[in-house]
Amino acid sequence: MTLLELIVSCAILMVLASAALPIARYTIIRQRETELRCNLVMIRDAIDRYKDLADHGQIRADISTGGYPPDLDTLVKGVPLVSIGASAIGDIPPSSGGFSGAAPAAGIAGSRAPGGTGGTGTGGNKKIRFLRSIPIDPMTGKADWGLRAMEDDLDSVTWGGKDVFDVYSKSAGMAMDGTKYSDW
Repeated sequence: MTLLELIVSCAILMVLASAALPIARYTIIRQRETELRCNLVMIRDAIDRYKDLADHGQIRADISTGGYPPDLDTLVKGVPLVSIGASAIGDIPPSSGGFSGAAPAAGIAGSRAPGGTGGTGTGGNKKIRFLRSIPIDPMTGKADWGLRAMEDDLDSVTWGGKDVFDVYSKSAGMAMDGTKYSDW
């Protein structure tokens, strides 16, 4: 009787394990999709903050780029501020997310502003960074994003090379909702 009970309980465990495998697979896919959405929002927010500061004259930006960053590395390396004084920090528009706790990746290197590393808060050699690093695309496993310039079409897969207006995933896969990851 004991051998029969052991065989039956093993069979029941195998059936339950085979039912749990697809659930685990979809959970992993759902987590990757959530991470992809978060990474896209993070990069797009950094691009928007760069544009806001360029439009307000707080960083130097090339006129031909329309105030958008020339590449994603610029968002990581940072750009020098035009001037940083007691009033310059308050002049950053609230929508830019410049120094708020809601934008943990942004900060002034060498200043006492939140996200910075210490210093006096005066002088023109301060830099502002918008990203700590370029996030990894969870669908491709690389920090290689598709880029679109201001003059590119909305569905373009080639980059004009002048500025970074938008980013997209280079994954050719389909999401669980039936859309392409590259269309997000």
